Amino acid sequence: MPKNKTRSLVIWLLFLGLLWFDSFPGSEAATGKLSSIPGLYVFGDSLVDAGNNNYLPISIAKANYPRNGIDFPTNKATGRFSNGKNAADFIADRFGLPLPPPYRSLKGPLKNKRRESAALTGVNFASGGAGIFNSSDKKLGQSIPLANQVDDWLSIHHEVTGQLRPAEAQVHLSKSLYIVVIGSNDLFDYYGSFKTREKNDPQQYTQSMADKLKKILKRIHATGARRFLVVGVAQIGCIPGNRDTDSDLHECDEEANRSCSLYNEALVKMLQQLKQELQNSMSYSYFDNFKSLQDINSNPARYGFTEVASACCGSGKLNAARHCQPISKFCPDRTKYLFWDRFGHPTEAASRTFVDLMFSNDSQYSSPLTLTQLASS
Repeated sequence: MPKNKTRSLVIWLLFLGLLWFDSFPGSEAATGKLSSIPGLYVFGDSLVDAGNNNYLPISIAKANYPRNGIDFPTNKATGRFSNGKNAADFIADRFGLPLPPPYRSLKGPLKNKRRESAALTGVNFASGGAGIFNSSDKKLGQSIPLANQVDDWLSIHHEVTGQLRPAEAQVHLSKSLYIVVIGSNDLFDYYGSFKTREKNDPQQYTQSMADKLKKILKRIHATGARRFLVVGVAQIGCIPGNRDTDSDLHECDEEANRSCSLYNEALVKMLQQLKQELQNSMSYSYFDNFKSLQDINSNPARYGFTEVASACCGSGKLNAARHCQPISKFCPDRTKYLFWDRFGHPTEAASRTFVDLMFSNDSQYSSPLTLTQLASS
């Protein structure tokens, strides 16, 4: 074989070897880059809502007004229930993806181009006030329940399969990440309804939540989704609005926290069963939001916080008497506060901390995979 052809062959083989190494699981640790996630699709409640509720005409469950968004890149309220970015935004940042726009902002004939582009990189379907169950919010038009969010996903799924060839679409859907953050509002509804508590004890109700979510996850999986990040419910008894404001210690509502634990236990078992039922065709990371918040509450300084009981924005004791409004007082240093408002929405700093824990190699918060491992699976 001529020397020049031999030299070309060697260079080509070396190039293929570099490509192979770059795609090898764990190579992100060597290169400092995370494995590629082609798209990010977000389902859930106000913890990850990017502004879908802005488009619900009669909903009052909105955050499209100051002081919300004061630290967002535009310094304007976007519909996120925070002073800045939320957890879904930071996850997109870590994967080098655009922030997933709210699905409702992509509807309409004049938004086809933006919709086509977002369909491939990621869309946010989450809605403030949403739950696993439809509850009264759907009837009153206050939020978009999880099942309806999946209906919206089917529309974007149609966009994906319309733009890509079948084999390409299959790879895109299977390699993308599907984030599910839901459950807190169902527990708020349970404690707010005497009728529901009379029919179900906490164990029965939380199990029914997990059973319902299982059916919804199966629907998403049936569309080609394979990688899931499922976030457990945090200590809702320790949010500013649920603490004892008449006590000097501002104790948490432990009854509410016990229900959160019951749900998270049911959720973990359900996910294990679901993976078996789907013959291991899904991979997932369960993030223990309860434990992460518990640890931050126990040792705030370790995570850079100085205030974990009061809300940053609000009024009254613990800034928890009223929700965050344009006239509300707010803390000057948002990086030191865990909670943004009385409802327990995290500050931007807290959301960043939670996402750091999701990507951490410390398996005490994530199982059976960390988010980094899930992206490499």
